[in-house]
Amino acid sequence: MPKAVFHYFPVKALGEPIRLLLSYGGQEFEDDRVPFDKWPEFKSKTPFGQMPVLELNGKVYAQSVAISRYLGRKYGLAGADIEEDFLIDQYVDFVNDIRTHAAAAFYEPDAALKAKKHEENVKNVYPVLLGKLEEIIRRNNGHLVSGKLTWGDFVAAGMFDHFKMMMQAPDLDTKYPNFKRLQETVLSLPRVKEYVAAAQ
Repeated sequence: MPKAVFHYFPVKALGEPIRLLLSYGGQEFEDDRVPFDKWPEFKSKTPFGQMPVLELNGKVYAQSVAISRYLGRKYGLAGADIEEDFLIDQYVDFVNDIRTHAAAAFYEPDAALKAKKHEENVKNVYPVLLGKLEEIIRRNNGHLVSGKLTWGDFVAAGMFDHFKMMMQAPDLDTKYPNFKRLQETVLSLPRVKEYVAAAQ
C-alpha cells in the first residue's frame, strides 16, 4: 500500500472527511496535524498556500473536494453513472455552501459585525439551507444520493461537528435528525469507528 501523509490543522473542519475516507479505505496514513503557529513556515510547501494536502508516494495533492472525490472513486464510493456522480458533486457543493455561510460569521474579526452575521444566519439562512439538506437526506434513506453510501456522505458526516461549533448550535442533532443519522451511519463503519476511537 502506498505511503500516505495527510496535512491539516489540528481541527476537524475540511480535514475530517478526508481522514474518514482514508480510514474507510484501510489506508495507513500519517495524520500530520500542523499547529497553527507552524502554519506560516509550512504554507510555502503546499501547492496553493492552503490545506488540506495529501501526499501519496511522494506526490502532493490539494483541494479538499478533489481529494475526497479521488478517494471516493478509489474506494468504490462514487456514483454508479455520471448522473449519480453529478448529484454527489451537487450536494457536496451545497454542503460547502452552508459551510461558507457559517464560516463568514464565525471567522469575522469585528465583534459587532460577527454578531450581526450570526444573527442573520440563525434567523434566515441556517433554517432554510439545513432544512433543505435534512429533506435531501430523508428522501435518500439517510444518505445524500440514491439511498446508498457515497463519498458525499463522508463529506457531510465529517462536517457535522464543525457545523455545530461554527453555528453555535449544540441542538443540531435534535433539529436535524436525518443529518445526524447520516453522520452516525458513517462513523459506525468498522474502520472509521476504529479511527474515531483512536483519534479521541
